[in-house]
Amino acid sequence: MKRSYLLLVLISFALSGISCSVYETIVNISRLKFKLGDVNNFLISGVSVSNKSRVQDFSAVEILKISSAFAEGKLPVSFTLNVEAKNPNDGTGGYARTNATIESFPWRLEIDDKETISGNIGSAVTVPGTGEITAIPITINVDLLDFFKDRGYESLINLALSIGGYNSSGAKLALFARPTVKTTLGNITYPNELKIVSFDFTN
Repeated sequence: MKRSYLLLVLISFALSGISCSVYETIVNISRLKFKLGDVNNFLISGVSVSNKSRVQDFSAVEILKISSAFAEGKLPVSFTLNVEAKNPNDGTGGYARTNATIESFPWRLEIDDKETISGNIGSAVTVPGTGEITAIPITINVDLLDFFKDRGYESLINLALSIGGYNSSGAKLALFARPTVKTTLGNITYPNELKIVSFDFTN
């Protein structure tokens, strides 16, 4: 859908006689890629899970802190989710070297296929046209019991470990975002949300 929309924009510019530089701008935006990167500083009820891979790795004091929160009907977690942005417009392959400035990045987060919270970046992020990866840090604060009331204590601990523990991956996460990119034409917002996962770059 996104590429079809951009194609229509290109056609409209061509019919109105707009210069080739505008054409290149639209094409360059369509080549931006996004992917979920590392999860950092994962805390569950204030307890770090970054160096843990199973429930048995928690100390007695840590277990008491987490279980006390669970007994009170809450299980807050916080972490930084890094979105990897790649701008391949490095001046090779017939495309002009172009930096991309992401002005807005409204997102919503799915954890284990369940929609949870939403937000946006606090400030613009520039992705240089070098082909290298730029990290967009997303701060996540969510109470797991608000969305997973049907799960038990150990199941939620294991979910936290799978996301932010020692052997973690982004497989349990999906981020849906609709970026707005600053261009010489003004800000251009993607027509549809992108589904950003940890496996492949999305554009």
